[in-house]
Amino acid sequence: MAAPQTVSVDLGDRSYPIFIGNGLLDGGLDLSEFVSGPNCLIVSNETVAPLYLDRVLPNFNGKKIATLELPDGEVHKTVGTMQKILDQLVASHANRDTTVVALGGGVVGDITGFAAACYMRGVAFIQIPTTLLAQVDSSVGGKTGVNHPEGKNLIGAFHQPQVVMIDIDTLSTLPNRELKAGLAEVIKYGAICDIDFFCWLEENMPALLAKEPAALVYAVRRSCELKAKVVAEDERESGRRAILNFGHTFGHAIEHCQGYGEWLHGEAVAAGMVMAAELSDLSESDVERLRALIAAAGLPVSPPAIEVDSWMRAMGMDKKVQQGELRFVLLKALGDSHITSSYDESRLRQIIGADA
Repeated sequence: MAAPQTVSVDLGDRSYPIFIGNGLLDGGLDLSEFVSGPNCLIVSNETVAPLYLDRVLPNFNGKKIATLELPDGEVHKTVGTMQKILDQLVASHANRDTTVVALGGGVVGDITGFAAACYMRGVAFIQIPTTLLAQVDSSVGGKTGVNHPEGKNLIGAFHQPQVVMIDIDTLSTLPNRELKAGLAEVIKYGAICDIDFFCWLEENMPALLAKEPAALVYAVRRSCELKAKVVAEDERESGRRAILNFGHTFGHAIEHCQGYGEWLHGEAVAAGMVMAAELSDLSESDVERLRALIAAAGLPVSPPAIEVDSWMRAMGMDKKVQQGELRFVLLKALGDSHITSSYDESRLRQIIGADA
């Protein structure tokens, strides 16, 4: 087993490492040094726990472990589900030196991180993401939260983990639909800030879809490097970090209007990225390159049919809205993005079908 690759998220006294590699479960990486107290609560879900919960225990050698299984699915990303974590922490008389561990995909990570942020005004937590989307996106950067019936991730907090451990061997059990959904976020990084990575993805998409380990390790590491750099510049999304939401204004609206879980997050973001590219001042050839790469990943390039009023109402709840104005992440060119409230409104209406 090769030594894991390491990416650092540089945030002063909140800095932490991301370890990426194969064979890190089963004690392949000692995480006990990131646990200050004697107790851990490992939170997983009913799908992931049977696969990996017992296997991760040796990574916490010498610690007293409690576990909790949540129901699986985006529909359960709610305050009520988070309450189950808080209830168990209270019932076990957990102190501020308890560490909460998220073992699962983005939903588990977001809920668990938010519970850790809230309990006793903040306890330590660790991310062990088991899906590609969580590995390249939601486990890194400290965004935690749950959905509200009126919008995605409207309730949450910034709470950085102590460490992120990414064992790409967990992707061997990931359904192909989930793998493809994760590739949407990988493509996003190339589109917004790294044209060389975008070109690499154009050449290596078949290897990623085939789950070739070397390709996966590189794609995960490069995605984490790019996200870590942006987060280090703007931890709480007061400016540049918003570029990481490329495609998400449209994507979150799709998820909300279709019902959480009907479209996976990555599928909605994929269609949303094409829509954002069409709204950008891009050449048609660049729009087509992005559309072709998303299609090559087996992802949707067009949104579902949604009524115009529903589009506008859902996008109006986007967290980038300021002073009542929609703001979009658009592309100046592939690999070069910006946040703006200046866009062609007639073009937006065409894209969402208002003028169809």
